[in-house]
Order: sequence, then C-alpha cells, then structure tokens
Amino acid sequence: MRSFGKWLGRLLLVLILAAAVVGFWKREQIMRLLAVNSLFNAEKIVTNFSNMNAAFLTTPVSRGDGPISPLPHGAEWTTPPPELPAWITDRSVTSLLVMQGGDIRYEEYFLGTTPADRRISWSVAKSFLSSLFGVLMAEGAVTSLDDPVTKYAPKLANTAYDGASIRNVLNMASGVVFDEDYLDKNSDIIRMGRVIALGGTLDDFTASFSETFAAPGTAWQYVSIDTHVVGMIIRGATGRDIPDLLSEKIIAPLGMEQAPYYITDGAGTAFVLGGLNLTTRDYARFGQMILQDGEYNGKQIVPADWIAAATAASAPTKPGDRQYGFQWWSPSDARDGEFFGHGIYGQYIYIDQPKGVVIVSTAADRQFREPGISTGNIEVFRKIAESL
Repeated sequence: MRSFGKWLGRLLLVLILAAAVVGFWKREQIMRLLAVNSLFNAEKIVTNFSNMNAAFLTTPVSRGDGPISPLPHGAEWTTPPPELPAWITDRSVTSLLVMQGGDIRYEEYFLGTTPADRRISWSVAKSFLSSLFGVLMAEGAVTSLDDPVTKYAPKLANTAYDGASIRNVLNMASGVVFDEDYLDKNSDIIRMGRVIALGGTLDDFTASFSETFAAPGTAWQYVSIDTHVVGMIIRGATGRDIPDLLSEKIIAPLGMEQAPYYITDGAGTAFVLGGLNLTTRDYARFGQMILQDGEYNGKQIVPADWIAAATAASAPTKPGDRQYGFQWWSPSDARDGEFFGHGIYGQYIYIDQPKGVVIVSTAADRQFREPGISTGNIEVFRKIAESL
C-alpha cells in the first residue's frame, strides 16, 4: 500500500511538471486566448481597443519617411446638434473628429483616450483593403472583377468559394455559409478569433468552409471571411504581403502621423478584415482622400473611378436594408455622395461628398447590435454635417 502511495505521488509530480512545461511552452497562446475571452469586457474594452498589440501578434505598416501631411483647423464649430453630448455618452464614444473642406472643425477624445492612441478599426479595415485593391486593379495585377477567386487563390479550389468571383466577395455576395454572431462563443466569427489567438492560419480556416446558402452573386449576406479572400487574391496576384503593399500604395502617400499596424495570424498573415490600427487623425486623412475621389496633397492615390464603383450600392441587398458596395456601406435612403466604413462596437468613417464632410468616430459601444443603434448613429452624423 505504501509503495502504491509512493508511485501515485511520483505520478502526480510527473503530471504537475508536465503541465508546467506545457503551460510554459504554450504560455503566449494561452495569454492570447485569455485576451480574446476578455477583449470586450466592460472594464477592459476601452483600454483593449487602444492596445491590441499588447495581446495579439502584430506586424507594422510603415508610414514611409515623408513628412506628416497637415490637418489644418478651420472655423470654430458653434452649432453642434443638441443631442450630441448624450450620444457621445450613450454610445461610449472614444474619439470624434469632424472635418469640412479639408479642415478640422471638431476633435475630442473621451474615456481616457488620446490623439496618440492607435484604435482598432474592426471592419473599417475592409474599406482600406478595397482602396488597395482598386490601386492594384488599375496597375493590372488583377485582370477582371469577374475572374474566379481560385485564379489567384488556388487554395480555395473545392471549397465553398469555388465558383465565386472577385466581384462576389467584394460585394459580400459569395453565398458562403458563415455565422457572424459576435455573441455566440461557437459562431464562425468567434472561432476565427480563437484561430488568431492560438497561432493558427486564416488561409487554412477560410479553406475549411464547404457550405453555401445561395449561388454566388444572387444574395447578400455580411460574411467577414469574404474580405480575407480578397486579401488572398491580392497576395496571390502580387506575390507580396498586404502590410507592405498598403504602406507603399496608401499609407505612405497619405503622410500619416504614426505607423499603423495589423493584427496577424500565426503565419504572420495580416488580419485584413478587421485588424488594422490607426490614430483617429490618420483615419481622417484616409477619409479625406476618399472624399476627394482618391486625390490627396496633389497626388492621385486611388483611382477616382474605383472610388465611384466601390462606394456605389452594387451588392444584391434587400430593398429597405442598408446598401453595400465593394467593402463600403451606404444608408438605405442614401443621399448622393453619402457612404461610410463601419466596424463593430461603433467605429466609423462617414463621408458626405457634396457637403465636403468627413466624420471619424471610434467607440467601445457594447450595445452596438441593439435595434436602431446603427441607424441612429448615421442620423447623428447627418445632423453634424448639416450643422457645420
């Protein structure tokens, strides 16, 4: 009996030591997984959204070596909408920057954030990728929007994406079954977060999908993984990674204040559908370039015809719903020249071209999915534009 006790004690010691070794070996993955699980906690969300590089693998996007482009301050904004203070509080806004005619009319930071914070874009990153795609399209890296995605991303042959075109994935009309429920811990979008946290590869994750709910191009459904496919197409067409391309084609020409960075997967592939991090002012520089049909500081950065095509409501959305183009949104009752980039938890770049207005809003709004919130945000942006 005594010998059995000694044997059991040794076994427990071996198991404890083994667990300690595994825990040390997997420490970074465990820490990233814990970060994912607490990312949206009420007491941490604001800090987390300004410090994503403290919890995830990242890669820098060079700002280049050029000068910082000016963002001049214009006339004081004296007639803000009366509901603005309550909206800022209710929507947990962390920064709000309003530009008109290329001048800053309003800029404030809330909940302890500062102008130096590089805030997570979430799906506003999709609009950046769309602009990069437009540049590469004009340069001839991709021959046609109607090319099959498998021409440039052969890994997707014999998957749910086999038969989808580039136009389909830009429009979020691939027909691929993908669960985008951020509140379901077993949804595809949350599983994707665990893949990133544990050092898996998004290319393999994307290639794992095999089911479709509609023929490509016939129905619209917001499927974030479609944007990763756009990234795969860009990488396949150019043989280069997206952070370098984005730096060369978009970021450096804009003269940003700080170098952005991307969250990456375990293979170092940029999380292009939502992992770009920039300052509020640098989001505004990008938005101003888009407002100006791709021109900024006297240089045509993105072709004007691409911006027109990308921001047009071309996706097969249902009547009465918000409309979608090539990774850009527009309201269901969109006015001419009105469109926006939108990320979860309240990230926006709103553009009203006729009024010359760009509005950047970052937030940590844990109620962002409640009915009427998104529509209400656009109404506030409209009232801001009208009040300038």
